[in-house]
Amino acid sequence: MRSSNAVKREEYLEEPPKKSKPKVQKVPKSQKAQKAQKSQINAIKFGIGTLDQTTYLVVCILVLCGLVMVFSASYVDTARSAIHNYNPFYYLQRHAGMAVLGFIGMNIMANFNYRHLKKMAIILYFASLVLMMAVVFYGITRGGASRWIMLPIINIQFQPSEIAKVGVILILARILAVNPKMLDKWGGFLFCLGLVGSLTILVAYGDLSSAIILAIIGGGMIFMSSPHILRFVVMVAAAIAGMFGYLYYMANHAGFDAAGQWRGERFLAWQNPFDDPLGYGFQVIQSLFAIASGGWFGLGIGQSRQKFMLPEAHNDVIFAIIIEELGVIGAGIILILFVVLIWRGLQIAMNATDSFGSLMAVGIVLMIGSQVIINLAVVTNSIPNTGITMPFISYGGTSLIVVMGCIGILLNISRHSKIE
Repeated sequence: MRSSNAVKREEYLEEPPKKSKPKVQKVPKSQKAQKAQKSQINAIKFGIGTLDQTTYLVVCILVLCGLVMVFSASYVDTARSAIHNYNPFYYLQRHAGMAVLGFIGMNIMANFNYRHLKKMAIILYFASLVLMMAVVFYGITRGGASRWIMLPIINIQFQPSEIAKVGVILILARILAVNPKMLDKWGGFLFCLGLVGSLTILVAYGDLSSAIILAIIGGGMIFMSSPHILRFVVMVAAAIAGMFGYLYYMANHAGFDAAGQWRGERFLAWQNPFDDPLGYGFQVIQSLFAIASGGWFGLGIGQSRQKFMLPEAHNDVIFAIIIEELGVIGAGIILILFVVLIWRGLQIAMNATDSFGSLMAVGIVLMIGSQVIINLAVVTNSIPNTGITMPFISYGGTSLIVVMGCIGILLNISRHSKIE
């Protein structure tokens, strides 16, 4: 028999039993935590939280240039006008107020997720149709164009065609993003043309210039999304031929009481403004004189002589005053700023994370770029006078607020764009 000491010695030498570790159950992450983690990954990958600073800076510079030039081009007329209470700052004060509203709108839209606009596209499009019908029946006519309606209560003139431009951009971006192969068939192609055409016809009733911009925006967005180029060659050729045929008829065959006779007069002024230097050719001639007297370096800010003669110098033909006061070099710098803005807009479109954002960016670039080119062509009498404003620079409250709001959308798209 073993002794008790030997038994105790064996128990002592035996290894103690291993303690089993308690199993730790993995707690699944909540949906909120998963979304937070995903947003952090997206922020690193797509640069959310950063906007295109070049675009922001260029727009601020252009708006400031517009404020200076609106005052320079208008203070002479308003200082001697009883209608404006002999106030030389009349247009500057109004334009500055609209610029502040535009700046606020731009910053709001820059922080508003552009993807939510997809839900608002149909509403805005049909609202644009209603507003344009209101212009047809209740529009205010000035200078031969019916572009404005009076907003009740606040008693402010409002230009619905600017809203219509945004409506076309949003509706096409939504439809073409949801149905990317829609334009492969004639049915989808004609449907998109119908959306653009119905609104364009309503706008053209009283404002041919804005209708041209709408057609360029809609046609350009469809062209970017469609693989069939030949359709656009035929469509654009037919549109240009039809427009010039209409203007030729109004200029040479329509009676003086015919609606749209003033459009024919602008066509005649484009052909030869010196045939009627005190009538329909007066504005074109004074604009050309302003450009010719500017030279390379201009006469200096506030030193324009043609603003005493040029009708609406602070509005559609303000770029003629810019060339006269700042010269070809100063005007060239402003055009370079527009080129930079368009370039950045195209970069944002190409780097957008979805087709909806890309198409919206393309539409905004088409809107701004076409207005700049047409305004410059009108000022130099390269095309008939259309009444298109120079974005950010010409006087015009609705136009300035809407275009700055569109820049805010562009900036928001840039916040969700891929980092190069």
